[in-house]
Amino acid sequence: MVHFEIKRKEILEKFHLFRSGRFDFFDLALDLFHFQQVNNSVYSRFLSYLGKNDFVPQKLEEIPFLPIEVFKKHEVKTGIWKADVVFRSSGTTDSERSVHHLRTKTHYQENAVYCFENQFGNLGNYRFYGLLPSYIEQGDSSLVHMVNYFMQYHRKADGGFYLYDHQSLIQALKKDQKEKIPVLFGVSYALLDLAETISPDLNQVMVFETGGMKGRGKELAREELHQRLCNGLNLKSIYSEYGMTELLSQSYSSGEGIFEMSPSMKILISDLYDPKSMLSIGQHGRINVIDLANIDSCAFIATQDVGVLINDKEFSVLGRTDSSEIRGCNLLYV
Repeated sequence: MVHFEIKRKEILEKFHLFRSGRFDFFDLALDLFHFQQVNNSVYSRFLSYLGKNDFVPQKLEEIPFLPIEVFKKHEVKTGIWKADVVFRSSGTTDSERSVHHLRTKTHYQENAVYCFENQFGNLGNYRFYGLLPSYIEQGDSSLVHMVNYFMQYHRKADGGFYLYDHQSLIQALKKDQKEKIPVLFGVSYALLDLAETISPDLNQVMVFETGGMKGRGKELAREELHQRLCNGLNLKSIYSEYGMTELLSQSYSSGEGIFEMSPSMKILISDLYDPKSMLSIGQHGRINVIDLANIDSCAFIATQDVGVLINDKEFSVLGRTDSSEIRGCNLLYV
């Protein structure tokens, strides 16, 4: 146990050095792989199933990615510790929700600020609002936690959450334009309802769409959703966040559905039917994520999203895979 804590401390220190530009992504990813290979019982079992107990990757593409569905069935922890906070994904029942145990919430909060500021600058220049009714009603949302932390991060940076009081939200956003840049994080169906029932002029607001329709209506293609939101909210473009319960890092799009990878994330695309086969830029396949912030869970995750690499720093999300296409370790699901 003492050796484990020493090693974890070393990796945390390297992660902080990495964020300040003084440590290499691959070197830290390799350290994390060996750390979790030994100390994460779920990931270790997965590697054993693949016959890679003592495997040493020579490049990022060789690292095995844990199927994201495992977070619905198992506590994915590196080491033995009591969670400071637990995040749960949206879902219709508790049995269908992914669960992410965090050893320390401050680690998540600091990295969320790092990811946002890397693309958009000082958090103090903004005031944050949330139109996230389903997330708030279900509770335990990492997105709500992040937006709430952003609200409290700087003095006078607090905005607020609005469930269904659209008129109060619009008034607050318009008032804020004189002091800060207003930022609105909204779940897709709630933003669409705002756009098509009230149609406010939010041309001075950065609107971040996230989360889909959540069963509140037909799922829309990104292009159609963004066009309807732009028309209804008088916006030139819609921002987006690529993050999820199982990740501690987020990537953002400034429009057109093109996401800039957070420095602490690396996106790799694999063949839908052969997870070991990594694809090149421009080829469509499953999105796999290396999240260096996932020190205490698993840093190597195969998602259920389909996407494409545009270049070595940008990617686009095209949709979701069919669950029948998953090629993972079935032993982990029982």
